[in-house]
Amino acid sequence: MSRYKAQHTNPSGPGNSRPTALQIIKDEGLVGKLTGKVIFITGANQGLGLESARALYETGATIYMGVRDLVKGEKAIGDILSTASNPDPKSLRLIEMSLDSLDSVRAGGKAFLAQSSQLDILLLNAGVMATPKGRTKDGFETQFGINHVSHFLLFELLRSTLLASSTPTFNSRVVLLSSLAHRFNGVRFHDLNFDEERSYDPIVSYGQAKTANLLMANEIERRHGARGLHRLAVHPGIVGTNLAQYLDPSIMKAMAEDKESFKLIKDVGQGASTSVLAAVGREWEGRGGCYLADCAEHGPSKPDASPWDMSGQGYARWASDEESAKKLWDISITLVEKWNTA
Repeated sequence: MSRYKAQHTNPSGPGNSRPTALQIIKDEGLVGKLTGKVIFITGANQGLGLESARALYETGATIYMGVRDLVKGEKAIGDILSTASNPDPKSLRLIEMSLDSLDSVRAGGKAFLAQSSQLDILLLNAGVMATPKGRTKDGFETQFGINHVSHFLLFELLRSTLLASSTPTFNSRVVLLSSLAHRFNGVRFHDLNFDEERSYDPIVSYGQAKTANLLMANEIERRHGARGLHRLAVHPGIVGTNLAQYLDPSIMKAMAEDKESFKLIKDVGQGASTSVLAAVGREWEGRGGCYLADCAEHGPSKPDASPWDMSGQGYARWASDEESAKKLWDISITLVEKWNTA
């Protein structure tokens, strides 16, 4: 049973008693305890990524922050140092990386490897949601390309370092941010990039991308768990960040005005708590394959569960399908082959 079950049973909205990411670090007794460890976070200059970096920095680990904009990255470092209990600028480092370009992801991966031969935790946090129809610089549908393909390439580039860094007492971890929205639909293997006429729907695309995150996570565990590299997938909850910038404003307005929906909304510190728990929580040392939400592990959802049902946090059946995970992995290897070189 999660130690935080009671706080999540009857939430009352942002800022209530549900734990923040920093509270997780304190409760795990990890303030200043991970000196010598290395953590890489994508999308680390804002939102959940920034709050995750802020909390994980308190452990004493060296934090590499993947950012699109170095100026904004420097501002984020200043923000973290301004609230840190033991500020040390040398432990916060920027890696320039734009997930809409595999050239940029490859350059970012190489830049990290040039600076560090160690990587203990990889937090694949960055993402976009419900964007208008578009393409990445490499021609992938925007949400599939940014949320899945780019993170898949980054993992492949850093996989050997993650494996080499694993020890019997501190196995390496990969944490992937998925979403309850994966329950809208599975992966459209017949048309990954929505090339079919009038096929694009921003929510369906997001559901596909978030399912892809879960399938990738499952396959990481299947392929590498026995070698000391584990994965955990996370649904952070409903959080007030700019991730929702492309949603119809009426949806957000209705959610904010609905008393029951409003109770579920988290502030950004609370939203990052499950990611941070997945990254360093002792409960998951030496094991993976877990799906976490509200700082607790969840199993499959009810077969008839609505994607909009926020009261049930389980995962959809298609997100745990082994054949789909293998198929997506093989496809993804082909998609990034051009960039997946030393």
